[in-house]
Amino acid sequence: MAVNAKKITVFVLVVFAVYVIITDPEQAADYVQIGFQGISDAAKAIGDFMTWIADGGDS
Repeated sequence: MAVNAKKITVFVLVVFAVYVIITDPEQAADYVQIGFQGISDAAKAIGDFMTWIADGGDS
């Protein structure tokens, strides 16, 4: 039952993504840019944290 729910959820998300891309490509591009910016910010924060740990964790 959980597998079917997962498949349905993925299908709904794909249909929504295609709908957004077709109806408003500019907005879809903005969503992609926001997503990549969030990933980039998260990677930078992890890198800063690891650098802080490597430096001994001092403030």
